[in-house]
Amino acid sequence: MRAPTVKAFVNGRVLLDGVLREDRIVLVEGDRIAAVATGDAVPADAERIDLAGDVLAPGFIDTQVNGGGGVLFNDAPTVETIARIGAAHRRFGTTGFLPTVISDDPAVVDRAVAAVAQAIAQGVPGVLGIHIEGPFLNVARKGIHRADKIRPLDESGIAELTRPTGGVTMATLAPERTTPATIARLADAGVVVMAGHSDATYAEASAAIAAGMAGATHLFNAMSQLGNREPGMVGAILDHDGLVSGIIVDGRHVSPATLRVALRARPTADFMLVTDAMPSVGGPKAFDLQGRAIRVEDGVCVDDRGVLAGSDLDMAAAVRNAIALLGLGEAEALTMAAASAARLLRLDHRLGRIAPGSQADLVRLREGRVTDTWIGGIGHAA
Repeated sequence: MRAPTVKAFVNGRVLLDGVLREDRIVLVEGDRIAAVATGDAVPADAERIDLAGDVLAPGFIDTQVNGGGGVLFNDAPTVETIARIGAAHRRFGTTGFLPTVISDDPAVVDRAVAAVAQAIAQGVPGVLGIHIEGPFLNVARKGIHRADKIRPLDESGIAELTRPTGGVTMATLAPERTTPATIARLADAGVVVMAGHSDATYAEASAAIAAGMAGATHLFNAMSQLGNREPGMVGAILDHDGLVSGIIVDGRHVSPATLRVALRARPTADFMLVTDAMPSVGGPKAFDLQGRAIRVEDGVCVDDRGVLAGSDLDMAAAVRNAIALLGLGEAEALTMAAASAARLLRLDHRLGRIAPGSQADLVRLREGRVTDTWIGGIGHAA
């Protein structure tokens, strides 16, 4: 007997364009959403998936994933590492992600770009492209990045950032360390240019935004802050329309009160949840980062000086925290976990929403905990 080719998700709360609906059935055929229907319009030969009141939402999209499952992308920039990271994060609802390489030698970045291209070509589940975070940063705001790995953005660096992978390339840089013309050149080449580890003035940041900078990688962290006479990078981000910025909602990277103020300044759609996750997500709670011992302490990753080194956060926890700490509704938090990033990456025509024609990347949640995910219609139990 032939297996059903259509899946029918019934009896759930379905996130549709920012609203949770209890009166919808989602039909999936192959790797796509075929229809969103009312009533009980289930084909006779469909596989019926009873959600039993659980939430069905678009799969989460995380643009900043340094590691997971005990491995770090910088340490071993290979297809195998990417697959292991993806599997670790899939348990927490992430169905699309950007493996992230932080400031390192050109050879490491080259290997990372090549590995992502191979992973996409081989169909590793969930890989949407690469995030190159540095090395074109400001040493004054380096955070955990090694100062000896930070370098100017020259022609060889532009070549690194514009090398094709078959997916999206997102680049975090300090705009004051380059020029608006170079930012425009990268944006015109299709790179999603983001601000981070930056000490830019409001004027410098505004010029970068006008040139095509799309937002901030992790708003408030490692950047010039909002001041009374100098608004800085934070002020520029909050003062401009059309941007999408990442926020790390773990209660430690940024005060929840600070994030609540930002959410009052901009629509929630202008923010996306990111994890900045390290190998400890789905792996041991201690690891090495470019020769430094990192441990998870009180839910965050720190070195021996207490400097934050990414996070131990997963996307499902980020959603729960956005509800509990920021006062967001469940639908708002889930939208920030998928649709916002899809828009930033220019993938919202096929990802980040439950709609006919969209890829069937889905997550099922029960009381905020992930029970199942589907990538391209293929299920994975948490």
